[in-house]
Amino acid sequence: MDRFDVLIVGAGIVGCACARECALAGLRVGVVEGGMPAGGATAAGMGHIVVMDDSPAQLALTAYSRSLWLAESANLPPAAEYESRGTIWVAADDDEMAEVFTKNKSYAAAGIESQVLNPAELYQHEPNLGDGLAGGLLVPHDGVSYPPASAQFFLEEAQRRGAKLILARALSASNGEVRLANGVVLHADRIVLAVGAECDLLPAMPIRKRKGHLLITDPYPGFVNHQLVELGYLKSAHAVDMDSVAFNIQPRKSGQLLVGSSRQYGSTNPEPEVGILNAMLDRAAVFMPALGEMSIVRAWAGFRAAMPDKLPLIGPAKGLSDDPTLWLAVGFEGLGITGSLAAARLLLDGIVAQQSAINPTPYLPLRLAMHKHHDVEIESHPV
Repeated sequence: MDRFDVLIVGAGIVGCACARECALAGLRVGVVEGGMPAGGATAAGMGHIVVMDDSPAQLALTAYSRSLWLAESANLPPAAEYESRGTIWVAADDDEMAEVFTKNKSYAAAGIESQVLNPAELYQHEPNLGDGLAGGLLVPHDGVSYPPASAQFFLEEAQRRGAKLILARALSASNGEVRLANGVVLHADRIVLAVGAECDLLPAMPIRKRKGHLLITDPYPGFVNHQLVELGYLKSAHAVDMDSVAFNIQPRKSGQLLVGSSRQYGSTNPEPEVGILNAMLDRAAVFMPALGEMSIVRAWAGFRAAMPDKLPLIGPAKGLSDDPTLWLAVGFEGLGITGSLAAARLLLDGIVAQQSAINPTPYLPLRLAMHKHHDVEIESHPV
């Protein structure tokens, strides 16, 4: 009978990062994966390591995690293709330039370096952008990485510290037991669900699948210098009940260009959809007209695990489950690559009861029960 201090269900980049962090702390770690490690949302992701400021909690988590990626970057293997490319948030008009200044102030207050770019400065950084853009915001220390290779590195580091990889599908996970499809029962003091959008092991999790598409071009070295994202991407990300696309492009070390992005609720088809891909390309060509003449070599789709409040669940499952052995590291939507290292640190901090570098409270699953209780009180005591 195998017994572990921590059993992690899911070997995407979040699960692999959690496994490594726990193994480095000397815990007996098992990782359960029913498919290919890093083969789900991690393989489908863009690999943009970015500070986001939708909320103070999101800003704190992504800034902390980006700092951990920067500290880790020298240790990553060449296959991880890590580069501090920086992000430029591109403003299409004066209204979006107003958002640039607001974002700049938000970052400055959090100690995040950023620089407002006027049109001339924007085109100096990215001469292949289309005419007529209003400017942008450069965030120089954001990075890019190839997610499957980064996840594999974290998993191998965990295994070197004694973690055991169990390739089998988990049928159930509760009360210190993980039952596998092959009949084996594993035991652990704590079980961590790091399962992305596949949340059937705990149906109470309010996760929704949000489909996204990406495509990649032939090599065009030097065509794009930074990760470029339109400020309209933020509006796309906030649109919760309709399909949307936004300009988002990433240069790879190979010279290829990774082009996004899309968001869909309600689609369960895992295959790329031609209409969405065409809409993405049309949107990208508004900002970079030459993209319309480039050769596309592959397109794919994946599912993000979206939470209603746009914050992940990191910590004990209290509030969603009465099981004291159950912990969560899920619900990152498009920020699982960015947030993986911070999630791993926060999870370990909770397990060994040590102080965290940032306040872990906003990410605890318990907040969902507190919000629900608060809503009931408001409804039962109308003004």
